[in-house]
Amino acid sequence: MTQDKFDFRFERHDDGVAVLTFDREETLNSLTFDIYSQLEHLFADLEHDDSVRVVVMTGSGRGFCSGGNVEDIIAELFEREPAETLKFTRMTGAVVRHMRRLSKPIIGAINGVAAGAGSVLGLACDMRILSSKAKFAFLFCKVGLTGADMGAAYLLPQIVGMGKAAELLMLGDKVEAEECLRLGIANRVVDPDQLMDETLALARRLATGPMLAHSMTKKMLVNEASMDLDSAIEQEAQAQAILLRCHDHREFYEAWKEKRDPRFEGR
Repeated sequence: MTQDKFDFRFERHDDGVAVLTFDREETLNSLTFDIYSQLEHLFADLEHDDSVRVVVMTGSGRGFCSGGNVEDIIAELFEREPAETLKFTRMTGAVVRHMRRLSKPIIGAINGVAAGAGSVLGLACDMRILSSKAKFAFLFCKVGLTGADMGAAYLLPQIVGMGKAAELLMLGDKVEAEECLRLGIANRVVDPDQLMDETLALARRLATGPMLAHSMTKKMLVNEASMDLDSAIEQEAQAQAILLRCHDHREFYEAWKEKRDPRFEGR
């Protein structure tokens, strides 16, 4: 296992799973300018890192991520010029853009509160497993900001529908774990002491599976969100035609003939 040096923990395991852990327990894992920048570059770089097939994102202590730190970010932004403020908000959005464009699955192991920007980072994951003690809170409007931040107004309606998204983004009420499950924000809810075991088991299942198929599926899900039906069907036809000619599908066929498990190589 190797660990890169960031203002959070990022550990690469030999099984192709990397675990990103926000690690500022004293502030419920709040974000700083440096952490945003590190996340932006990390998720861009992971696209070209063959040692990582799946990313797990979680938090230490009682929180997943409480969003931007009030003293380190909000107070500082009041002293900056408007152009610098826009540069910052574009950087935070770039984190989510790189997460969604990453051709590898990202699983959120939501251990505690995911608030503000932390809630959007959770949304940007492909799947979310929640501790029964976890909760989401889209707090932007409560602090006098638009609820549409970092892609929240794009991602959330796709999961919960437009009306419920408007309610959650405008009111900023806490959404408990079981309600997250009912709304589709959570894929499953587990006891706190089972969270990482359940998440890592799912991550390893994905990491040992047909990575090229997973990658193309994620790409289609992201791209088709803004397409009409005809465009989506045509894109899927072209994507499937490509994968029908790739090694992993041929390997499935050979394994089926030989009555053995396929050995996918992601090509």
